[in-house]
Amino acid sequence: MSLKRIVVMISGGGSNLQAVIDAVEAKAVNAEITGVIASRPDAYGLVRAGEASIPAQVISRKDFKSAADFDTANLNTIRAFKPDLIILAGYLAMIGAPIVEAFRNRIINIHPSLIPAFCGKGYYGEKVHQAVLDYGARFSGATTHFVDEGADTGPVIMQKTVPVLEGDTAKSLARRVLDAEHEILVKSAALFCDDRLKVSGRKVTVLD
Repeated sequence: MSLKRIVVMISGGGSNLQAVIDAVEAKAVNAEITGVIASRPDAYGLVRAGEASIPAQVISRKDFKSAADFDTANLNTIRAFKPDLIILAGYLAMIGAPIVEAFRNRIINIHPSLIPAFCGKGYYGEKVHQAVLDYGARFSGATTHFVDEGADTGPVIMQKTVPVLEGDTAKSLARRVLDAEHEILVKSAALFCDDRLKVSGRKVTVLD
């Protein structure tokens, strides 16, 4: 089976990007990362990409007059990298409908909660974990899903549960959830690259 081509989109530290880089280098994911796109020039994930000799480009929303222009710039750059799969690894900008349509069921996002809880507009970073604590939930976790036109509304691929511990803060819960993120993001990418994910409506099936 030939290697799949992956583009990873980031906004921050890039630890999920690093998890994918490490898995690709270990041949746990049958792929090569052909490019990284960052929504912020100060994203540390750009350093990680450089250290792994992966081409990277910054495309910031503030540099464009409209969301449509921003989408076009992203789409043109994505297409230049010729990906089979796009991974949103802590990417905080909204993916526009033209990109979703061009890569339907080929964009995987990682979210730091058990979707459909604590997700959607405004739920990102430590805000998610603080909301979990404020609600008094006993469990949180991480979810991978295919991206559709909504915010965290696409078909769920994989989830991993993380218990909320007595005395947890948003930071301590985030650290444990991040470990779950790394695990299921790599597994989801591996399944995709092995052609083992089938999408039927909202249901994702793992093929033998």
